[in-house]
Order: sequence, then C-alpha cells, then structure tokens
Amino acid sequence: MPFWRLNYHLVWSTKNREPFIQPNIEQRLHGYLISKAAELGVYVYAINGWHDHVHMVVANPPKHALAYILKTLKGSSAYDLNQVVKLDYHFAWQRGYGALTLGEKQKPIAIAYVENQKQHHQQQDTNPWLERDAEFDEGPDDTGLIVGPVPEVVREGR
Repeated sequence: MPFWRLNYHLVWSTKNREPFIQPNIEQRLHGYLISKAAELGVYVYAINGWHDHVHMVVANPPKHALAYILKTLKGSSAYDLNQVVKLDYHFAWQRGYGALTLGEKQKPIAIAYVENQKQHHQQQDTNPWLERDAEFDEGPDDTGLIVGPVPEVVREGR
C-alpha cells in the first residue's frame, strides 16, 4: 500500500452561476457528492457552498486523476438531480473547476473556510483565491479542463 497525502480544496459553479442550489436540494446534493466520492475512494473532510457553487476539501488517492474525480462528481450529481429528483428546472454545472493543493498545515484552514461558507457569503468576506473556479474564460473543450491563452513564459520556453 503506497503512502500518500494528496489534499485538495475544490470549487466549481453551476452553469452561468445560476442559483440552482437552493435549501430544498442542498442537503441531498452534498450527501450525494460525499457518497459518490466515497465510492471513488476519496475522503471528504468538508463540503459546503452557496446558491451557485460547491466547495469540498478532500483527500484523493493517487489511483484516480483529479480531473476524473471532478468529472464523475459533477456529471453524476447533475444526473441525479435531473433524472432521479426530477427538478422543475434543468440542473447543470459549469465545465471548469478550481483545485488547490493543501499541505497538512493548510488543510484545517481550508476546512474551516468551507464549513463557514454561508457566513463568508452573507458577510461578504470571501477569500477570492479560494473562490476561484476558472483561470481563463472557458473555451471549446469537452474535457472539463480550462482552456485559455498559453502564458508567455511557456511560449518562449523559459
């Protein structure tokens, strides 16, 4: 069994930042995401969010790429809400996401931030770095990865 510590702060938004995550579905959505994460071997330390996005602090084992985990969580949760719950609107996630690595010292800070999401938004004291879910405007890419301009440093081989 390999030794690993792969902790992440994840955030992603509803399509067009629509306020789809209302109190009547939030508990089911969060429970579904925790359950699906467990099926994938991902441990969830914290989950919370706002009307238009979800935050999770997780430990992801190296057997699955993070992009695969996010694609699975987002796709299956949207399917659950649309096909099982049968909302009176079409629930959809944006294609991108934000993922930050966390050291063991940063993990409790991220957990507290996620657990207090509602208060942060109500008091308008969110951390812009932890709320980012896209680096660039999304482009025509169906992989779920962010597509944007290549930084000058990369283009020039520096």
